[in-house]
Amino acid sequence: MIECPGTEDDLANLRLGRMIRERGIATHVPTGGSVRSGGVELFLAGVQRYADPGSEFAVHSWIDDSGREAGDYAADAPENRRYLDYYRQMGMSMGEAQAFYAMTNAVPFESAHWFGAEEMGRWIRLDHVES
Repeated sequence: MIECPGTEDDLANLRLGRMIRERGIATHVPTGGSVRSGGVELFLAGVQRYADPGSEFAVHSWIDDSGREAGDYAADAPENRRYLDYYRQMGMSMGEAQAFYAMTNAVPFESAHWFGAEEMGRWIRLDHVES
């Protein structure tokens, strides 16, 4: 995953992520690779997930067609549950899913929280290439 921006269709993106997981595909962000917004959901889909030092990620709240963001809906609304359910399907515990989702939604859609492989490794287990 070298240059992976966001998506215009979150529902299709989550379906694609599930297909990646179901097919046992690994995801890898090399040094200099950039995975942003909806691309992060695709990275999380990897059965094995590799993020090299110098890779970067960016997250922010989603926005729907009416201009509403995650925080404009109740925490248990279907619009929010779909992401928590997805993160659980990608191997996170409920607590991990809730914390990761809260972190992404702490940043408005028009902005982004940028971070590297080290921080991503605090949110999920990263795999390492055997040397």
